[in-house]
Amino acid sequence: MRIIETVLCAAFLTGCAPKGNSNPNINLERAQQTLDSLYVHYSVPNTCLLRENFPFDEKHKVTYLASEEQANVPNAYSYLWPYSGTFSAVNALFEATQNKEFQKLLDERVLPGLDEYFDTARTPNAYSSYVRTAPVSDRFYDDNVWLGIDFTDTYQLTQNKKYLDKATLIWDFIESGTDSVLGGGIYWCEQKKESKNTCSNAPGSVFALKLFKATNDSSYFKKGKALYEWTKEHLQDSTDYLYFDNIRLDGKIGKAKFAYNSGQMMQSAALLYQLTNNPVYLKEAQSIAKECYNYFFSDFTPVSGEPFKMIKKGDIWFTAVMLRGFIELYHLDKNKTYLDAFNKSLDYAWENARDEKGLFHTDLSGNKKDNKKWLLTQAAMIEMYSRLSAFE
Repeated sequence: MRIIETVLCAAFLTGCAPKGNSNPNINLERAQQTLDSLYVHYSVPNTCLLRENFPFDEKHKVTYLASEEQANVPNAYSYLWPYSGTFSAVNALFEATQNKEFQKLLDERVLPGLDEYFDTARTPNAYSSYVRTAPVSDRFYDDNVWLGIDFTDTYQLTQNKKYLDKATLIWDFIESGTDSVLGGGIYWCEQKKESKNTCSNAPGSVFALKLFKATNDSSYFKKGKALYEWTKEHLQDSTDYLYFDNIRLDGKIGKAKFAYNSGQMMQSAALLYQLTNNPVYLKEAQSIAKECYNYFFSDFTPVSGEPFKMIKKGDIWFTAVMLRGFIELYHLDKNKTYLDAFNKSLDYAWENARDEKGLFHTDLSGNKKDNKKWLLTQAAMIEMYSRLSAFE
């Protein structure tokens, strides 16, 4: 058996429907098939680690944010960010199915691999962007925030304190990346404190609010609310409710707009409404949602069939994180317009944007094909199919 031999059994590979439900859930089946394809094609033999891309090129050198020491080292493993996507993906499957096999997969495969990135040489301890056996790599606050959110979610699913302990450890690192420059906010990178980015502050707010829900410690609520307000003040585009990418220390704004940034502010606003019942937050979440729908989707007409709103070509993982915000909002206002658009896009992608190995291209319309498939793209598809399975 090629896939995670010590963890996955044949019954797991053929699909794990939620107990008591004999009806097949198409999105769940697709999530599980894609997970299997991921481990077949990205696994590094005799380790819990994964490759960055498929097909793997042994001559490929470390390039992304590499130090001089790393520049000529073969890139044998994925960076932390794409690897962390598998944590989110398996977590989402665990939540969707309540099947303990997915917790077993986390404990015996995903988290041991993640430990290879854990840096105990620097304090506060946190996860580095590349494996610790390589030359020292940068540590990114956003990389760690995503992991903190996942550990908190796993704790909420299991009530096992070991996951919460890891989440609070990560929070200590995140707080070490804050200061009074620009009135607050979290930096992007520990080694390059040149900007404060939406991708560290918006999910930082979500992380803190989730920690509050997990612990009932009001300090997390205050910090989550403050991060939301800081990000809104410094990085929201007042013309359309969407969020810019970053603000440099000289006040210059990086005006790129990415789906995950606005999506995390949508989720934070929805969480704040859940916790406060203040209608301002609900209105803000709905305003962001409406503009995300306008900006990150486009009209699409298939060769045969009715036109619909298709997710625009871009970073698929950014889209998956945006979906988290739409789902958080749906729980409040039950407006299924946005989730229906995701479902239609992913349904079309299953038939038109996968290759013969079961791996996805980044263009979900299938019009453009990728020569290399990024690990994080596959993890994001697993996460989205898993999360959408709750709404079939």
